[in-house]
Amino acid sequence: MNERYPIGEFETPDHPSADQIHQWLEEWLEEWLEEIRTFPARLLETVKSLSEHDLDKTYREGGWTIRQVVHHVADSHMNAYTRFKLALTEENPTIRPYAEDKWAELSDSRSPIASSLIIISSLHERWVNLLESLTEEQLARTFVHPDSGSVALAENIGIYAWHGNHHLAHIQHALQH
Repeated sequence: MNERYPIGEFETPDHPSADQIHQWLEEWLEEWLEEIRTFPARLLETVKSLSEHDLDKTYREGGWTIRQVVHHVADSHMNAYTRFKLALTEENPTIRPYAEDKWAELSDSRSPIASSLIIISSLHERWVNLLESLTEEQLARTFVHPDSGSVALAENIGIYAWHGNHHLAHIQHALQH
């Protein structure tokens, strides 16, 4: 198993066509939305009874602690939600990336995870409400990530469904060691 990518990497074609986006909507959108909808409960179930010692376990040598992973998910999904709103209200905006590794080293990433669990739960409730309301035309809207180029909102739903599962697998792997 690849400890960095325990569920594999998310894969989509570069610059998906309108037909590919339509196919994703037909085949994957409901599953992706369900993954995003249920992620907060699945995360809480996994971490609710962890000790401070458990929260300081890592999923691989040199990797983040479980505590840092939970805080990272809150940070990342807040950024994702903002990117969706920018793409829905601006024409193909260029979004600002952030230094995830440096954010994970800030003092708040060593704090109790309760606040991040509340953020994730509340954010996902709003996020799913927004995502379920999107039309096919809105799902085809894009933003530009300076490192990875143009990203359609439909594709980004899949990326963040994967992202939650990816980090949940990191936590589960850390707990096995």
